[in-house]
Amino acid sequence: MELKNTDVTEYQLYEFENLINILFQCCQERLQYQSRAFHLPDAELRCLMFFKDEKYLTSKNISLKMNVGKSRMTKITAGLQQKNLIRRIKDPEDARVSLISLTASGKEKLDQIKAFQNNLHRLVLSQVSDHERKNLLTSLDLLKSCMESGKEFMTGVL
Repeated sequence: MELKNTDVTEYQLYEFENLINILFQCCQERLQYQSRAFHLPDAELRCLMFFKDEKYLTSKNISLKMNVGKSRMTKITAGLQQKNLIRRIKDPEDARVSLISLTASGKEKLDQIKAFQNNLHRLVLSQVSDHERKNLLTSLDLLKSCMESGKEFMTGVL
């Protein structure tokens, strides 16, 4: 990976690390609060969130997205099934594969979680002006791209 600007000062490095750690901690606290508020363990809540844009998923798809093993995935999906939030159906194209989808209760729970997140994000964004919001979103998009490059560096994908 080619470094574009190596003139990063120690102060900038310290500030970046500090801000990232604070943001991460803030996100962790929100996830813990959500888990308590929606009566779901963190892993089950994160699993449900993958159905935001998907009607059907496989255990393998979810386990790859969550970076968990097969046995852990089995426990997560069993917990969601026990709560009647997901159901399994056989893939009509391959009977060896089970498709996972949300039940009506699962869709309702996901809608509640999305509404909570939307309200929280709206609250955060409403604290800055429209112009600052645009700059904030542009900066976050740039940060995301830079962090994805860092992820490529860590995994040796380059």
